[in-house]
Amino acid sequence: MTAGSSPPLDLAALIADPDTRIIVCCGAGGVGKTTMSAALALAAAQAGRQVVVMTIDPARRLAQSLGLERLDNTPRDVPAAAELTAASGGHLQAMMLDMKRTFDEIVEAHSEPARARQILENPFYQALSSSFAGTQEYMAMEKLGQLRETGNWDLIVVDTPPSRSALDFLDAPHRMSRFLDGTMIRLLSAPGRAGGRVYLKVVGAGLAIFGRIINKILGGQLLKDVSHFVGALDTMFGGFRQRAQATYDLLRQPGTAFLVVAAPEPDALREASYFVDRLSSDQMPLAGLVLNRVHPSTAPGLSAGRAEGAAENLSPGNSRNDVLAASLLLVHAQRSRTDAQEQRLARRFASAHPDVALRSVPAAAQDVHDLDALRQIGAHLTTPVPPLRKTKTRAKRASVRPTA
Repeated sequence: MTAGSSPPLDLAALIADPDTRIIVCCGAGGVGKTTMSAALALAAAQAGRQVVVMTIDPARRLAQSLGLERLDNTPRDVPAAAELTAASGGHLQAMMLDMKRTFDEIVEAHSEPARARQILENPFYQALSSSFAGTQEYMAMEKLGQLRETGNWDLIVVDTPPSRSALDFLDAPHRMSRFLDGTMIRLLSAPGRAGGRVYLKVVGAGLAIFGRIINKILGGQLLKDVSHFVGALDTMFGGFRQRAQATYDLLRQPGTAFLVVAAPEPDALREASYFVDRLSSDQMPLAGLVLNRVHPSTAPGLSAGRAEGAAENLSPGNSRNDVLAASLLLVHAQRSRTDAQEQRLARRFASAHPDVALRSVPAAAQDVHDLDALRQIGAHLTTPVPPLRKTKTRAKRASVRPTA
């Protein structure tokens, strides 16, 4: 492989490989990550896979592009895809993570009915399951583990949240352990474990002072809610850790593939570099980079300078055809410069990450809002393409003095 180029990313082989069981798409916000996830899931279903695509992004773009009115926490069929997948025997379903519903399902599945009802009705639990920092990422790990355990699909495509929080779910097992083992949780759970007024005698005078301070800050009812919640949920904590760690380990296995999605822009490619480095440090299996919304030149043999020169030579006053031709030449010149700039950025990324495979997808003429547009993007993703073009350099001619 030559310097400054990237190996091509063969997504057709990736989705056709039965050993590929999970594909995680991550990237900065606004780069088309949700669209790439849906398009790749559709292409995999067309190739005969039984696919579910799960979005963690709370925006509802995935449902709209799949022709569905809404998505919820349960995988739903995509009826519009049935005709496209009928010949191959593939099947496509989609869902959107509902972190509270997922948390409720865990409580219901791992608690006795009376204990589950006590937890679900606890005010602190209701706040924790709806908006507590880190809950969404942990529940994403839980839901992914649930989907994998059922065995209903041979491929799960995960669309992660925008920006760097896209990889926060990788930290879920460790963050959950730190939260559950933290001093604050142990102190807050002490009243529930020790029982009422006995609490002050059990934990000692120093902890009693702490309890009175917390009681003033949080209020007696909230402190009671927290301690009762932790006490009720105490038997489930070990299971939380184990399931999150099992899913984390699953993501590190060869059957998982991470795809970083980026736009050919400096900020987006900087974020892509962060994702690549983070995945590498965590020893996660990186499939490659999808460079979305590129603007390849339609006539690479005609430089921007020559196009502008030709446009100037066409007198606007001669004919409408000349005016139209001059306009088209100027448009081409701008497109050519955009193409050159995007290639420079891509080569810079490739120089920093020479082993990362790359696939580019041209910008669509309009926003993707239906299944046909997703099918076209899926075709771009899975059609073999050459790697990035290298910039042509003018060779220096050496002057050779004739011998006598």
